[in-house]
Amino acid sequence: MDFGSIFSNTAVYLFSPVTLAYALAATGLAMHFGFAGLLNFGMAAFMAIGGYGYAISVLTFGLPWWIGMLIGLLGGALFAVLLGIPTLRLRADYLAIATIAAGEIVRLLFTTQVFDEYTNSADGLAQFNGGFRDANPFPVGTYGFGPWTYSADDLWNRVFGLIVLVIAILLVWALMRSPWGRVLKGIREDEDAVRSLGKNVFAYKMQALIVGGVIGAAGGIVFVLPSAVVPGSYTTSLTFFLWTVLLLGGAATVIGPTLGAILFWVVFAFMANLLPAMAKSGILPMSDSQASTLVFIFIGVALMLLVIFRPQGILGDKREMTFVK
Repeated sequence: MDFGSIFSNTAVYLFSPVTLAYALAATGLAMHFGFAGLLNFGMAAFMAIGGYGYAISVLTFGLPWWIGMLIGLLGGALFAVLLGIPTLRLRADYLAIATIAAGEIVRLLFTTQVFDEYTNSADGLAQFNGGFRDANPFPVGTYGFGPWTYSADDLWNRVFGLIVLVIAILLVWALMRSPWGRVLKGIREDEDAVRSLGKNVFAYKMQALIVGGVIGAAGGIVFVLPSAVVPGSYTTSLTFFLWTVLLLGGAATVIGPTLGAILFWVVFAFMANLLPAMAKSGILPMSDSQASTLVFIFIGVALMLLVIFRPQGILGDKREMTFVK
């Protein structure tokens, strides 16, 4: 086995657009679940709306890239309002069912041919990043070293994603240290007690859903910067991967989702490279494709073990996760 190639392909994910996108979306999910106690299983929909909002604004309406991104973020906020009005008064388990259904509805709307003029249905959208790349401040050339060698456009994708992630982290950190954040944590622990103090619990939940949804939409925009928007990317497996990332790093933490995204993708990439190589070498009694499928089994088992033995995550405090019980 070529361990040099395996480690090189794994190291790429330490600083990749997909890792940054997952970190952003998981940060939004932390706002929903970790701090507000909202059991949202539809984060893939927020990412899809952010990515499609950006792409459609540029391709169909010819808007500048930065306006397209703002529209993608506003789309995430609007979807949060439409989702929250009928669902935020539901119990946690019913909310989970409603949000996962909403996520599937959004994905299917983007695949239907009714809106083919705008979404290109199942084929998705591409070639909408020209304006964004024209704004690249890095001169043409090669940057970095080893597995972290990038073209100017690749580096710009990563730097832009990192800037957005830092802004999101600082925003969540500031909000959670504010009186608003303290009320939100109180709602997470016992919303009846907070309601008895005269606070509008529904309004606070809606605000948290909007903030987390906008951050999730930003993750969707970063997710599509390298190439295209493909509706097949926004299946329920994306949401479950985001939950794995969140629980791995710590649901009720600010930095935890970013750490979880890095660990998740490093482990995922390592296993995705190692297991097929072991199958080719005859160490595993299976084909390459079967070995690749085995990765998803390991991820599922890891998620179950996290929930059972360390629901607070790597950086989390168990006292912060009492609401899970």
